[in-house]
Amino acid sequence: MSGDLGAEIVVRAAAATFQKYANLDLILVGDENELTDLVKRLIGDEPRLRIQHASEVVAMSEPPADALRKKKDSSMRVAINLVKSGDADACVSAGNTGALMATARFVLKMLPGIDRPAIIAELPSKGGSLHMLDLGANAQGSAEHLFQYAVMGSIVASDILRIEQPKVALLNIGAEDNKGDDTVRDAAAMLSASTLNYIGFIEGHDLFSGKADVVVTDGFTGNVALKTMEGTVGLAKHYLRRAFSRSWFTKLQALLAGSVLRKLTLEMDSRNYNGATLVGLNGIVIKSHGSADAYAYQHAIDTAVVEVRNQLPQQIGALLQKETA
Repeated sequence: MSGDLGAEIVVRAAAATFQKYANLDLILVGDENELTDLVKRLIGDEPRLRIQHASEVVAMSEPPADALRKKKDSSMRVAINLVKSGDADACVSAGNTGALMATARFVLKMLPGIDRPAIIAELPSKGGSLHMLDLGANAQGSAEHLFQYAVMGSIVASDILRIEQPKVALLNIGAEDNKGDDTVRDAAAMLSASTLNYIGFIEGHDLFSGKADVVVTDGFTGNVALKTMEGTVGLAKHYLRRAFSRSWFTKLQALLAGSVLRKLTLEMDSRNYNGATLVGLNGIVIKSHGSADAYAYQHAIDTAVVEVRNQLPQQIGALLQKETA
């Protein structure tokens, strides 16, 4: 029910999801009257869908502690409770990130051996994509936390990218072994001794080079890097529009380059990478961007489907147990 665009985009995404998957059930959680009207208008009679009423909504600006303590019948809390009870295999939400993280951690608890959850998302890179974490769940972390992120990231990337041994790198200020602080260097030593496909340090300018499938960092650095990427894409689009609108000649060039520009726009479309996973929880929770439209939200549902099919929490638990045995 929260998110910047409200419930309609979720119902539209549900309609698209039913077209894509023949054996998928969806539970829409929120105000029953509003959702019933939307379903009648946008989906119609669909036996694979049911509505679970929730009387409260967590506001996008609401403090996570207040949402956890005061909104026990919010759509967010009820949806996560459904995962806890086993009535749902995953929760997808475009709501308040802090509240979602706090509620999911409180209700679902952490996997054994995982100290903190992390936010991981898929990002474009040369020749494919990469997965990066933590993107903001924890501002700081120890070497052990970075090691745990690497384990979780390796599993997610393996499932999504369908590769057995994803290349894992630590984000650092240099590629040399002596660069970075003690935390990063200690994490590097732990990863070097593990069975993960650890390739060493990676610098910011190499993030999209295709060298790594998984990039690990603390939440503060990861969130700054993510926001910088988003801003850079916006700046590139601004310069392209300005360059092609300078004169009638450049506008003609834009028309001639139309197919190339359309392909470029598609490849740079962040909606194709919507759906960040809150990894480390004893359950599957996907965070959609708050401003996601139906197309982007449907991609977040796709991510949930892949993780359910591959039993992501069980995979993470098994690999972590192997690495720490």
